[in-house]
Order: sequence, then C-alpha cells, then structure tokens
Amino acid sequence: MGLHSCSAGTTILTLKPASIPSTMHLSSPSLRSSVAAVCRRRLTISRTLAHRSPFLIRALSSAAAQPLVDSTTTSSLDHGVKPQWKAAIDFKSILENKSAVAENLKNRNSSANLDLVIELYERLLQLQKEVEDLRYERNTVANKMKGKVEPLERQRLIEEGKNLKEKLVTLEENLIKLTDTLQREAQCIPNMTHPDVPIGGEDSSTIRKTVGTPRDFTFSIKDHVQIGKELDLLDFDAAAEVSGSKFYYLKNEAVLLEMGLINWTLSEVMKRGFTPLTTPEIARSLVVEKCGFQPRGDNTQVYSIEGTDQCLIGTAEVPVGGIHMDSILSHSSLPLKYVAYSHCFRTEAGAAGAATKGLYRVHQFSKVEMFILCRPEESNAYHEELIEIEEELFSKLGLHFKTLDMATGDLGAPAYRKYDIEAWMPGLGRYGEISSASNCTDYQSRRLGIRYRPENSTSPLTNTNKNKGRNLSPPEFVHTLNATACAVPRMMVCLLENYQQEDGSVVIPEPLRPFMGGIQVVTPRSN
Repeated sequence: MGLHSCSAGTTILTLKPASIPSTMHLSSPSLRSSVAAVCRRRLTISRTLAHRSPFLIRALSSAAAQPLVDSTTTSSLDHGVKPQWKAAIDFKSILENKSAVAENLKNRNSSANLDLVIELYERLLQLQKEVEDLRYERNTVANKMKGKVEPLERQRLIEEGKNLKEKLVTLEENLIKLTDTLQREAQCIPNMTHPDVPIGGEDSSTIRKTVGTPRDFTFSIKDHVQIGKELDLLDFDAAAEVSGSKFYYLKNEAVLLEMGLINWTLSEVMKRGFTPLTTPEIARSLVVEKCGFQPRGDNTQVYSIEGTDQCLIGTAEVPVGGIHMDSILSHSSLPLKYVAYSHCFRTEAGAAGAATKGLYRVHQFSKVEMFILCRPEESNAYHEELIEIEEELFSKLGLHFKTLDMATGDLGAPAYRKYDIEAWMPGLGRYGEISSASNCTDYQSRRLGIRYRPENSTSPLTNTNKNKGRNLSPPEFVHTLNATACAVPRMMVCLLENYQQEDGSVVIPEPLRPFMGGIQVVTPRSN
C-alpha cells in the first residue's frame, strides 16, 4: 500500500511493507545468489519474535568479535551486505550447547542454520589464530630491524616485512567479512525457551487460568460491526474510501470510549509503579530489528518509509526498548517499569476471512503497552506480575477470558515464554486474543546494548581515589519484558458485544464511566 501525491510543491513519503529475505536461509544456494541484490534495497523490519535460552548467550570477547574468513571460501559467503548492527552473541555457549540449541530451533520451527553458524565460528577462530600468528611474526621482523643489522640482512627483513604486511591485510579483510557473515547468520537464532513451555503449534498451548463465564443472552445477539453502525459509533465504509480496507472512523461515544479506556488503563497501571510515556511512532529500522522483529518477505507486518531507514511502529515495545539503547544502568535504578501509549501500524499481510472482521484486525490502532527492564534473576517474577496486572484489568471490566501458556511454535524470536489472554467475543462467536505478556530475557538487551552494573562487594579500598573504579563489577545484560495493557479496538469488540442490551443500547462498565464524563449507557439515536 502506498501514499502518492499530488499538489505542486508537496512531497509525500511513500509507505510500503518492509520486505527483505531472512538471512536464516543463506545456506540455500538459490537465496545466496539473490541476497545481495535484495538486501541492498533497504533494511526494514517485520514482526517475527524469537527467543533465546536458559543459558544466556554472552557477548563475544573483543578479540573473538573480529570475524575470520578463509580467502578461498569468502566469495561464497560474502553477500556484500555489512550488518547495520551486531548483537552480543556468546558463540562459545552456542557451541557448547549445540544439542539444546538445535532442539530449540526444531521446537520453534525456526529456519536458522545452526550448523552454518558453528562452521563459520570455528573457521573464525582458525583465521583469528592465523592473523595473530602473522602479527607476531611481523613484530618479530620489526624488532630485528631495530638493532645493528648488515645491509643485505636489512634489505631481506624489509622485503619479508612487506610480504607479511600484504598477507596480513588480506587476512584481516577476510576476517571482517567472515565476522559479518557470522553475525548475520547467528542473529537469526531465536531466544531459548522456558523448560515449562508446551512443545508444538498453537493448538498445543495450555490453559493456565479461566476467569468468568460467557454471558447468557436471552435475545438475538449482534456483532460489534452491526452494533457500531446502529449506534453511529463506527464507520468502516468512509474510512475505506479515504484510507483503504481495515481502517475505520470512531464516532460519538466510541471516541470517548477509546479515551476512557486509555486513561483508565494508564491510571490503573501507574498505581503499580509504572512510569507513563508517549512515544515516537516512527522508529529507525535497526531499532525494530534489534527488538527482534524480523521481516517475513511478503508477509511482513511493518510499514517502511520509502527512501529512509525508518518505519512505522507496530508496538510501543520498540521505541520504549530503544530509550536505554547502548547504556549501562545502575543496579539501584532497576527495575525500570514503563507504561506507554502510542498508535500502532501493521500491514496484517495474509490476514483474511471472518477472523479479521471489523475492528478485530486493523492497520492502525491505539494501544497501551507495559515494558520492564530488570535484573536477570527477577524476570520470571515480573512476568508473573505483568500477567497478573492484565488479568486484573480485564476482570474489572467484567470480561470472560482465559490465559494461555503459548506453545513453542507460537513464540516470536525474542520470547523466552509468552502468555496470551483470549476473551470471549459473543458477536463473533469465538475467543479472540486481546493481550500477551512476554519475557524476552536478554535477547533484546544483547541487541540493544542495554546493560547494568551489579552492586560490587564491600571493600575498604573501593572509595579511595587511588583505587577508584578498580572494584566495579563488570556490566551484565538486563532482562526485558513486555505486555499489552489495552489494545483499544479489540477491547471495543469485547465491550460492545458483551454489554449489548436487547433494546440496542450498550452499557458502559462502571470503571470506565468516570473517564467518559459519567456516561452509563450508549443508546440508539432518535431519528
């Protein structure tokens, strides 16, 4: 979908779905031949979330971070695309836990090429040793020339040093290329998975909790599309003419309902110690990628802005995750708990059928998102807190819902574990997802470069000027978590359908009334 313009002197950036092939498949000959051309178009981002593991993938040492490439094999692996960023990946840990990583990839249906990653890493270590040996040899020659040397011997050493320098330049170039190739492949590996997560596809997800029961209607029920039309709350037809399908206008009390949902949700979550934010709704592509959203070719969920390195956000998780990018937080500042309001934009590529009817699946919507940065040992506990907050919010609104522990095949790349909440939508005649809560462990922080410095052990020398800084603990990566507090359109689906009355009116749940100017019931308009 693109925006095109028109009036003289006016320039409009063109939006289009982000599309780049996943480097997970670089081992495929057919993709290898096309990767360079396609990737040069532009890095944009999509919606794949994948996750890492109980063993936390640690950063490469500065030495190992230099990629190594064998000149005889570089050409087949060099796709001419240098990574825009590099995740701090612990390749040694992947190597030592190869079986566990392979099983995790299988359970997640991931196409990441583990064998290629290990092959590249071992080649990198070999090439790195060759580089170090050559540097040592060159330094030895240079040291010999510092002393008294016969003219013929000096000339021989000069030639030898020149040859060594040329070889070293070639090897170092190969090292950089190999490092880049290794990073591209390794960054396709998803997060590891909590051992209690069910294995299998979405149908294998288990019910963790059920709240309430479906309302027993004594009259013929309507779906939210019909309710919205009859109460003059929604206009899909006009929006389709103006913007295209899957857009909508909110009208009259629906506008107040959206604002009421947002303000009520913010006030409730802030009681739990969350700092409120509004965020930018455009993010750099590399930030979206660092948060773990990968393009899925034609099925990308991300709108990119043509001619730039920017895209529209699909969730506030992206700009909130980027706030502390490339920083070291103090131990005492954690946890950092944010609740962010933003508009979100998704292409919803491939979505079709009754499951997408009306407000259920749209291109633009308002959302309130919770985001936590914490110490590693605390992330499981905060994951429980997030799902507890979600369940409390939806219970206060009187919804019937179930909480699911999502199976491995339904996890996105960053998620170590994910809980979804599905609420009963009587007009649609099914349960629909209204929220999710994910523990991403250090998957995102290793990409975003967010670390914290643990408290160091007590030492009488710590505060002296002479020893200042010597006893500082090395920084560690934080854990990040995210959860949806309120996705407005789907909440409207639930409220309009569950609170509809026989006379065509809709009752407003009590908690929302003070945030809607005291409105208790939305009634049909008189002709």
